[in-house]
Formats: sequence, C-alpha cells, structure tokens
Amino acid sequence: MSETPVLHLEGLSAGYDAAVAVRDLDLHVGVGEVVALLGPNGAGKTTTLRAISGLIHPMAGVIRVDGDDLAKHSPAARAQLGIAHVPEGRGVFFGLTVAEHFRLGYRGERLDADLAYTYFPALAALRDRRAGLLSGGEQQMLTLGTALARKPRLMLVDELSLGLAPVIVERLMPVVSSYAEQSGCAVLLVEQHIHIALAVAHRGYVLSHGELVIHAPADQLRADHQLILSGYLGERIASTTSGAPP
Repeated sequence: MSETPVLHLEGLSAGYDAAVAVRDLDLHVGVGEVVALLGPNGAGKTTTLRAISGLIHPMAGVIRVDGDDLAKHSPAARAQLGIAHVPEGRGVFFGLTVAEHFRLGYRGERLDADLAYTYFPALAALRDRRAGLLSGGEQQMLTLGTALARKPRLMLVDELSLGLAPVIVERLMPVVSSYAEQSGCAVLLVEQHIHIALAVAHRGYVLSHGELVIHAPADQLRADHQLILSGYLGERIASTTSGAPP
C-alpha cells in the first residue's frame, strides 16, 4: 500500500435528517486494495458509500481521496476525480442498449467500452440488446462494466449480490479484484454474502449500529467465524479494532 491511502475517512458521521446512521468512522483503502465493509442491515454501510460519493452531506468528519479533502466537491466533481459508485439495485437504463450505456459519460468524458468488454466478454455479444431484456446477472455486469469503463481511481460497490444467485456473484467478484490489482484502483465493497466478499478482500471492517466494532485482515475474519458473529452482534473486541488509518 502507498504511504497515502486512496481513500481516507477520519471521524466520519453521517445520516439522514437528525438520524445518525454511522458514527465517528475511521477507514482507509490503499492503491489496488479491496476492502470489505460488512455488517447487518441498518449498520450504516450504504450511508458510508453515499457520503463518500457526495449523495449525502456528512454531519462530521473528513473524507479524503489521494489526500484531498472532498468537502467542497459535488457528486459530479467527485465522479470526475475518479470515484465510481456502483449502486445497490443495478444502475442501468432499461430502454438503452448495452453499447449506448458506454456513451453516457460525464461532460467531455469518454468511457472505454473495449476495457469493459475485456473484463466482461459476454457484454460484447449483447452490445445491441436493451438493458431491460438482460438477465439480472447481465445487468449487473453492465453496471460494473460502465464503472470500469470510467477507469476509476476509487470504486464503491454496494451489494453486488442483491437479487442474484451466489454462483453468479462468485463469477463477478473476481473481476472486481482483478481490476483493482491490475489498475491500482481502490475498492470499498459492501456485500451481504460475507464469505464471497472476504474471498476477494484484503481487509474487512464490520459496522454494528453505525459504529466500527471490528477491523481485521480478511484472512483472519475468514478463519474466525466467531469473530464475525461477534461483530454482527455488536460486541467490541479490543484486540481486533486496533488497526487505525496511517
């Protein structure tokens, strides 16, 4: 990992109206690193991603990408800085073809469709098909493909497995990991299938009731199911929460 992480959250608190969904979160993701953000429903995972991409305003704390404070950057400006947000529930336009999705760049942005087809060869054969006629797995490929086509510096992936069979997710996750390794993109991954997420992640953070309860290497979390269970129950384990951002 580089000395300066791609993503660095310091004391992040965020929520909706007066309700705080995530409190005082410290988190970092390095170059080419995949980090899993885990926890039960309502733990604050999606809120964290939305704060990073600028869809909601933090209540407190600092969000930095490559050392730059994002406080004054709009969601569009953050996208132009290289932040790609793969939303929960597939961000595709049903009336557009696969190929047309790769012409939906931000102002002056050119998406690299060939790069997406390299990582998802099945999309190349479907380029003239409307997204609404694709299967759920194909739609998720398209969502990920359009994110990769932006050549992001930081990718936020929210519940890739939603509505998909685990066997399909097991094919998609290695693509995320491979892209991170080959491009240096930092990935923050929210995923309900813990074992699938930890199979590709380097480290994991576990949130419970909006607070960080565990931060540990992925191999440690994979090996100790009780550790994960404790995190989901909201029990603090001092020995595993010591990993702090540099």
